[in-house]
Amino acid sequence: MTATASHQLYSIREKSHSVKAAAVLPLARTTLSSFAHCLIALLLAVRPLDAADSPLLKARVTEDAVEIETDMLSIKIAKRGYVSGTMAGTLVDKETGARDLGFGLHIMDFLLAPGYRDDGYGKGLYHGNIAKHYVEGPQICTQAKKLDPEVITGDGFIAVRMKYKFHQAYRGYMAGSTWEQTLVFKPGRRWFLCDERITSVNDVDSLFYRVDMPGHLKHKNGDSFEKVYLSYHGVIPASAFAKDFAPDEKLLYQRKDEKLPARFIRAYQVKQDGKPGPWLAGMTLDPAQVYEAWCHQRGYICFIQELHGRKVKAGESFGAAYIVGWFGSIDEMHTVYDKHKGMKEIPPLGK
Repeated sequence: MTATASHQLYSIREKSHSVKAAAVLPLARTTLSSFAHCLIALLLAVRPLDAADSPLLKARVTEDAVEIETDMLSIKIAKRGYVSGTMAGTLVDKETGARDLGFGLHIMDFLLAPGYRDDGYGKGLYHGNIAKHYVEGPQICTQAKKLDPEVITGDGFIAVRMKYKFHQAYRGYMAGSTWEQTLVFKPGRRWFLCDERITSVNDVDSLFYRVDMPGHLKHKNGDSFEKVYLSYHGVIPASAFAKDFAPDEKLLYQRKDEKLPARFIRAYQVKQDGKPGPWLAGMTLDPAQVYEAWCHQRGYICFIQELHGRKVKAGESFGAAYIVGWFGSIDEMHTVYDKHKGMKEIPPLGK
């Protein structure tokens, strides 16, 4: 596929994820090369999914969740309650039986900008003394209450897409920016690709959004995990999280464009039967997208990550791409990361 064809394919996808293949095909024929026509034809095999029939990929949609099985993973994605990303404790590594230890993975919050205002954004243990204010809300994970995921299958993948429009505006801003998240699962992988895109309705000098990446980590005196790994810092023992500390006390990452880390990986190694188990990692595939990142203790380890942090015009879209999942070692994380480094969004059809 040519670079131009690839761009046009993605543009069609971005305009409407719900558009049917038959509707896309006539437009594609007028704009793409004959080789790309063959790829567009693959869209005809992509369909909304009630249950996948592949022995390596299965999905079941219930009233409350989307349940996905691959040969390597078991996952649930909530439709109600605490939403966005994957449900707490449901990313199961079939190789080891390990599962995530927090409140969910790749969880979405709200939109923010630098500088304090009297809008309820607090200081102290939760946020430190870093001056920020709200732009738009609500916090999606706790307050959206319900999402309607679109489940799509194609040649060797299952994708789940979620959307939400912010309806709370803070002083000086309008409401109506949109958030969209895509998660892609394939056989043969202990991890999945995911991304999100924000489309702003406001002009903001520095706009950023907050996610949990990979996700928070519950523990009591380090009983559930061995170590934390931050690629921009190193390996940190569980004992470093015995007492609470604020985000800006230690382990705080703040972007310096002139000196970006080679990789942006945040991970923890779970304990299994009191012994070191696999690593659960969240990888931001373009390090330049990360504006700020916390790894602090506040009753649990809080893996907050903030992205973009640049000037935005109304109508502009921005986002980031990630790998989230299980790995046997830090070296394995590095190998997988380097194969995907620089990715800013999921390619068409989850490829």
